[in-house]
Amino acid sequence: MNEPGASGELYGLDPVREHEGEEGVGLWTRRLVFFLRVMAGVSMIKGLYHWSEVCGIGLEPTELFENHSIAWQTATVFFAVIDLVAAVGLWLAAAWGAVIWLTAVASMLAVEIFFPQVFGGGLMTGLLEGGLLALYLWLALKSAHEQPG
Repeated sequence: MNEPGASGELYGLDPVREHEGEEGVGLWTRRLVFFLRVMAGVSMIKGLYHWSEVCGIGLEPTELFENHSIAWQTATVFFAVIDLVAAVGLWLAAAWGAVIWLTAVASMLAVEIFFPQVFGGGLMTGLLEGGLLALYLWLALKSAHEQPG
């Protein structure tokens, strides 16, 4: 009986080496992935913050979830879910993670700009989300330009 791997059948299980047969990842792509990982952490914190509001962790009895408007409750649950899903996708640097994150950012901008009565229309939140969106688009374009062909 042959030993497994004696004929080279397990060769495909060797770890991937960056410099074997293909070029490495470019500088802008590494920066983009780093940015996505940082945004994954931020999205995780935001999602957990929204869940803490849903669960009433650290809130006064007058600030509990059920004491807020339906619009606030709906937006809070939406962001509690979408931010955590975006965090997973961003950490994996998957294309769907960026799409979910962009949806979350665009939704937060829309809520802050068009429905200020929901979360209070924070100008700082809108500027920060818009700035992060612009930074992502710039990094994505720079990364795309260094890709071959």
